[in-house]
Amino acid sequence: MLMNEMNALLRGGPTTYVADEERVRYVPDTTSPLKLLCGNRYEHFDPTSERVRQDGHTLQVFVWSGCTYVAE
Repeated sequence: MLMNEMNALLRGGPTTYVADEERVRYVPDTTSPLKLLCGNRYEHFDPTSERVRQDGHTLQVFVWSGCTYVAE
């Protein structure tokens, strides 16, 4: 795989914080949960064993598991 080639699809959670165009992305470690900074909060996504084909890429599905807020 080329460096930074799209390899993940983020599914679920509020679309207010994670736009559709940001849901297909490169994730460096597909075995660990993903913590994505969105404004003043983190959206959390857990990896699954599900894979989908989209636009010529095989993407691992990550499902939304919740959010936490940035401490001040």
